[in-house]
Amino acid sequence: MSELVSILIPAYNAQRWIAGTIESALAQTWPHKEVIVVDDGSTDNTFKVAMRFASKSVRVVAQANQGAASARNTAINAAQGSHIQFLDADDLLHPQKLSLQLAVADQGLSTRDLLTSAWGRFFVRPERAVFTQDALWQNHSPVNWIVSKFNANTFMCPASWLVSRRLVELAGPWNERLSADDDGEYMCRLVAASGQVRFVSQAQSYYRIGNATSLSSQKSEASLRSEMLSLRLCVEHLLRLEDSERTRAACVRLMQDKLAQFYPEQTELVDQCHRLARTLDGVLVAPHERLHFKLLRSVVGWHRAKAMRSRLNNAKLRVKRTLDRFSPTHATVH
Repeated sequence: MSELVSILIPAYNAQRWIAGTIESALAQTWPHKEVIVVDDGSTDNTFKVAMRFASKSVRVVAQANQGAASARNTAINAAQGSHIQFLDADDLLHPQKLSLQLAVADQGLSTRDLLTSAWGRFFVRPERAVFTQDALWQNHSPVNWIVSKFNANTFMCPASWLVSRRLVELAGPWNERLSADDDGEYMCRLVAASGQVRFVSQAQSYYRIGNATSLSSQKSEASLRSEMLSLRLCVEHLLRLEDSERTRAACVRLMQDKLAQFYPEQTELVDQCHRLARTLDGVLVAPHERLHFKLLRSVVGWHRAKAMRSRLNNAKLRVKRTLDRFSPTHATVH
């Protein structure tokens, strides 16, 4: 195979990580590649740092801030490759990631087949990434992949995917109405449009966690509404593939897990969850509360208790990031 692979990097205020991310793209052993960086209206030096890499194989595009989905669509429109590699601005690829996945693609797969890879979470040093296997780390039919995702309330980071141009066109553009969980909705749509999902265990990507400025760390009212819209769309994607007792049960299971994000302050979104569950012959119950949180919210109320829990979790992540810088190197697979 000699197909060109387009590695697409949406970036917003990522000056701390963008150089390492571009370097990991350029370090791919697959020789036929292009890198497209779309700076989505950053207010720091992201664009300036990215421009240091500008060349025949690296294009840097700037646009006004419109969100990650818009930046990815801009990159897709500029891409020339027959395969698309999505890569967030703070994530990394193993040097052989593309080569290993494309070797599988060369074994007579259809251009509608979606390739995924192992991926590990890391704070600062990718060599310390922890790879935790779950229900998605195997070959699946489209329906079984989405059912497994819903039942386990899990995901695969965008860097783990490798998508043919044909499948990208069949799935359609990223949904620019979504400011949160846009990747979750897009992944369900990709899988629903695919012929099968092939998991390439030897290929690896690295997902940075503990980044307080990342989109996934923000929980504004707008992002919660985006989460709800994404949830509804994901349910629709699955039910269009198969409307059965098992798929409806998987949808209700996911809604039950997601309910905690909205409960109880976002009454409109809570009501939407309950109504949607009832249309699928399901019933949602109040989210489970750990004893210490139940005691705290009985004293300070739901809103303040959630805010305090969020601050505590962020503090824990900062400590783990600091420890990661100085701890002995290791890599783990669970």
